[in-house]
Amino acid sequence: MKGALRVVSPGLMTTLQDLGRPGYQHLGVPVSGALDHVSLRAANLLVGNAAGVGALEIAYQGPTVRVEADSVRIALAGGSPTIDILPPEGEASSGRRLAPYESARLVRGQGLRIGALSGSSVAYLAIEGGFDIAPVLGSQSTLIRAAIGGLEGRALRAGDALPLKQGATAERDEVMLPPLDLTSRARVRIVLGPQEDHFTPEGLRTLLGSTYTISQASDRMGMRLEGPALEHSSKGYNIVSDGIAHGSIQVPGNGLPIILLADRQTTGGYPKVATVISADLPGLGRMMPGAKIAFEAVDIETAEAAARALAADIADMASRLAPVRHAAVIDVTRLMGENLVSGVVNAREASGA
Repeated sequence: MKGALRVVSPGLMTTLQDLGRPGYQHLGVPVSGALDHVSLRAANLLVGNAAGVGALEIAYQGPTVRVEADSVRIALAGGSPTIDILPPEGEASSGRRLAPYESARLVRGQGLRIGALSGSSVAYLAIEGGFDIAPVLGSQSTLIRAAIGGLEGRALRAGDALPLKQGATAERDEVMLPPLDLTSRARVRIVLGPQEDHFTPEGLRTLLGSTYTISQASDRMGMRLEGPALEHSSKGYNIVSDGIAHGSIQVPGNGLPIILLADRQTTGGYPKVATVISADLPGLGRMMPGAKIAFEAVDIETAEAAARALAADIADMASRLAPVRHAAVIDVTRLMGENLVSGVVNAREASGA
């Protein structure tokens, strides 16, 4: 093993995720992948990786890790937590604080402590070169329900060692990105269907005219909503199971919508009233339980235009990279130890008085 990150504390829910494993839904295998692929791409960009390299998806509360390699380069995007670079164990120095959206080089023994997230439910910690973990069906993404991908198909635990593809990284100027706009839309855009005919006109008005609360029971599979129930039509709430898309809004017999996310099942037997447009899915993945959500119906052309705009913004991200410029810091201890005055001159003697 070239080196590793040692997990001191795992955080609330930390898993390895990339852009997912598309192409296997016909075999019943979910796509999985990052809830917020924009922040994943940003973190990878900062350390010089390709966009889809696997990174640690951190939910709600971050982990603490130690470097067991000669050196690593890291960057975190999303969530705006506190990020503390810790000195090697036993050293008296106090370490320093790192900003999100900023790369840094750590050496053997140093630690990284990531605090509680704010502004987003998820953030991504990328490592230059990525993790030396075998993909499953072409992806490192962790799918806990199937125990595949990531580290043994599960969330991280204290004591885990995450093997690295690079045992050392070269010194270079570090880079930063202006923080991403993580503000969620006031009204998430949806395209009605494919089974909106399974709901009464009043049910559709309820969907578009109500504000819902994201349930504490939400997870990477689905976002459960609390609020007014949707009224099913006489066709009922059971259908022949068919395919599930990312962002499908499924409505079971209790009438409460469930938005299906990265770890969604591949087929389902409840009618789907609408689908969240792809451009709004990263923002949806950032939303915290307890947050409010409302919907706005748009047409396919609007959804396609929004997708193109998001793709253009992602493509432009690299042009916004800038060098890190740290403010000058005076080392007071070193200053006091220097001989700054080589002699003393009496003003009267100097003037000849």
